[in-house]
Amino acid sequence: MKKYYKYLPVGIEDEKWGLCILNVGFGTIPLSSVYPSPNHPPSYYFNWEKGRVLSEYQLIYITQGGGIFESKTGGEIAIKEGTVIMLFPDEWHRYKPNENTGWNEHWVGFKGPIIDRLIKHHIFGPQKPVIQIGLRDEIITFFNDIAERTKTEFTGYQPLISGEVLHLLGFVHAISKENALSYDKDDMHELVSKARVIFRENVETTITAEEVSDELRVSYSLFRKVFKKYTGISPGQYLIQLKIEKAKLLLTFPDKLIKEVAYDLGFDSCFYFSKLFKEKTGYSPVKYREKYLGRLASRLHR
Repeated sequence: MKKYYKYLPVGIEDEKWGLCILNVGFGTIPLSSVYPSPNHPPSYYFNWEKGRVLSEYQLIYITQGGGIFESKTGGEIAIKEGTVIMLFPDEWHRYKPNENTGWNEHWVGFKGPIIDRLIKHHIFGPQKPVIQIGLRDEIITFFNDIAERTKTEFTGYQPLISGEVLHLLGFVHAISKENALSYDKDDMHELVSKARVIFRENVETTITAEEVSDELRVSYSLFRKVFKKYTGISPGQYLIQLKIEKAKLLLTFPDKLIKEVAYDLGFDSCFYFSKLFKEKTGYSPVKYREKYLGRLASRLHR
């Protein structure tokens, strides 16, 4: 999984929305790594012995590996893949991956009266800072979309991503309530869920369906059969669909070259990417961008 993080400026107009995003990132923490990385901004850096206290909320999603979390109110809790960790303002905490596993993490930091109100009504709270939701590819989609919008900081991006964070919080809350009523786990369903997360986390790489089955330690024939049973399409086609959807998003940025989009999504050939995109959408990348920009211009002139 590629690494990305960004710390964002917040203006007065952004704060008027009631929820503003302060930072976002994702990445793999390898085995036996120093955590957090020494290049963290000073205001966010901490060591295990002292822990830290933040002035914001953060939501962290662990999708691979495991570790440990501890907070003043919540106590010490073991972390495994599929876990959401919530950090709260003025609440002492510390966390780290296990040295023998590392972990994959996605996070977003935010503040505002909207989230304050959710805490006031006990939707979330420091008494339960860890929520086990399992591996959900929809969660990865939220994080990826938020991160992508922060790369360019186009005008109006803060209200857009704040809406996605609110949606993300609602999704996490809904899953936690659903899981509270469910006791039986289907191993094959878990396998497919994990595969979908791996695909989404690696949509910008050259990963293949065969490599995912190897990572999950099942034969490709069984993996393909089970995946298609649960999703209706083969894992290879699922990965292609993800790349096409991500390409649609990247093409909405007018300054991004078509060959850059192809490269970002792990295609060796711009020609092959363009051919595949047209097969799946009915438009070449150039025509798709022209159509999108045309619709956008018409809305702006209404």
